[in-house]
Amino acid sequence: EEAAGGGGLRRGVGERDEEAVAERGPGAAYHMFVLMEDLLDKLKLLSYEEEVLRRHNMRPFSRHYFALPTNPGEQFFMFCTLAAWLITKAGHPFEQPQEYDDPNAVISNVLSELRSF
Repeated sequence: EEAAGGGGLRRGVGERDEEAVAERGPGAAYHMFVLMEDLLDKLKLLSYEEEVLRRHNMRPFSRHYFALPTNPGEQFFMFCTLAAWLITKAGHPFEQPQEYDDPNAVISNVLSELRSF
């Protein structure tokens, strides 16, 4: 098919994504790993190991934990746990979500609390 006004062939979504990464440079694909390493450094400065991991009997996560989807349920719960802790650390009491809480309700509560900042 011809693209409207372009005269060329229509491209698939995957092809456009690959072009977008290529336009940003060869390191763009690794940017999420750099962000995750920065996040982990900041969490360590805030003593997340003592205040979150030990309190909830969780094991430390790798420096690329959120960069790769390995166990979405576990990663989501860890994200919610960290979000609740950070909100509380910022001075807004926030109830720690439980592992089997409705994900939509948890995210809604987190977003609502963040909007109140």
